[in-house]
Amino acid sequence: MWPIAATFFLALCVLLDRVVWWLRFRARVKPGMQQKAREAVGTGDFATAWKMSRGTNEPYLENLQEGMRHANTSMLAAMQLHATHLIEKSEARMWVISTLITLAPLLGLFGTVVGIMGSFNFVGDEQLAASKVSGGIAEALIATAAGIGIAIFCLLPYNFFRKRVSVLRGSLERWINHMELLVKSAREHGHDIEQFQRSER
Repeated sequence: MWPIAATFFLALCVLLDRVVWWLRFRARVKPGMQQKAREAVGTGDFATAWKMSRGTNEPYLENLQEGMRHANTSMLAAMQLHATHLIEKSEARMWVISTLITLAPLLGLFGTVVGIMGSFNFVGDEQLAASKVSGGIAEALIATAAGIGIAIFCLLPYNFFRKRVSVLRGSLERWINHMELLVKSAREHGHDIEQFQRSER
């Protein structure tokens, strides 16, 4: 049971870490600021968009800032690279939960097998064999129940966080593609983001 208890403690720590990360991320997201930034980029007001992105820790505006900083090379590639780093942070330590979902039931089953093996040592004692064997098996099954319980405890949050990562990935892709279209539209109207980038230097 000690390895199973350690597994539960590790799972709890990782899940709490993910909950805190997502709560902090959610607090940083400002849809209103995103909309203002889109409007500024769409009208070619890159100076306003740049100031907005520099004065906040909003993740989408940070992504825009990274793209504008590398506008003279590849704005799209810079934004995609930044988005990749953000996705990696959102997936951090998820592999631990995935491993524990498989490991915990196996540890429980192993504990049960070992416990049953120990229980059958009493078979030679005719007077106490039945009660000791049945009692030992009952205690051994606790390990399996605990392992399965840990797997269930991890499975639901794991799937929830995986869904959140998928939603974040799609949201970032839409944001980047939208920004690319807005920059192209601004260029067609005579606003050059490269010139803005050079002037900021």
